[in-house]
Amino acid sequence: MDTQFLQTFIVVVDTGSIAEAARRLGITPSSVTQRVRALEADVGNRLIERAGRTVKPTLAGLRIVERAHTVLRHVADLRSEASDTALPAGPLRLGATPSALTGIVPTVLKRWVTQHPHINIFIEPGTTTTLYAKVLGGDLDAAILVHPRFELPKTCVWQSLRNEPLVLVTPAAMKGRDPLAIARREPFIQYDRGVIAGKMADEYLRAQGIRPNVRFELDGIESIAKLVAEGLGVSVLPDWPVLGPANTALKRWPLPAPCPSREVGAIWLRASVRSPLARAFADMARATLPQTR
Repeated sequence: MDTQFLQTFIVVVDTGSIAEAARRLGITPSSVTQRVRALEADVGNRLIERAGRTVKPTLAGLRIVERAHTVLRHVADLRSEASDTALPAGPLRLGATPSALTGIVPTVLKRWVTQHPHINIFIEPGTTTTLYAKVLGGDLDAAILVHPRFELPKTCVWQSLRNEPLVLVTPAAMKGRDPLAIARREPFIQYDRGVIAGKMADEYLRAQGIRPNVRFELDGIESIAKLVAEGLGVSVLPDWPVLGPANTALKRWPLPAPCPSREVGAIWLRASVRSPLARAFADMARATLPQTR
């Protein structure tokens, strides 16, 4: 059985479309169809069927789709084990939050390609919640994310990379001495309260008796920082890392204690074949990144 056929079948089921599966796999729709038909011939049953403008798995397809995922994971593990170096063979499937993608990962990748040029890394962006679930489910080998607000299971390894205290972010020309007074009076750009640090910021301001005048609410630290730089408001954000020169249009104000911090780190499954790769990446990140004050 050709594992490419299994992979193609999974992508078809995930997308519900032959054409979309072809785009994701970089092949023609006819090639997708041929691969699925070959797999059906191998297993002796139809696996997908038309449902209007989409396709869906048949009963037989539904029965094998999870096992197909398992088979592909085992094949990937076998290939990783077949290494004659100190580390397993790649690729390392790495998840990263948006701020990690811009503020952490690029710096580490520069060192990685120098020290491990033959070990590829596949990077998947996502939220902390999504990436955490994918690591636990085996769909990602590791992820750079914010530590959830609960104890991690013992099956996981956690390596802290940065502690990022909340700061008030304002235009550089903002006048004043008291950051809390500024947050109280100025139009406010709320970091999405559906994410960990956004909820921390909201709880901190409420504990200080501040109900900010929220003008916008959105996810994405750098997007919020750009709005602040344009003079559209102020915000409370984690003290995130910046690649290259700092934005001179912004000013970061320390907040009075007790001020919470978000912990950013790497997580991976302890028993994973590629656990040594995840640890090597996390160790490199910790040695490379500047630490917050």
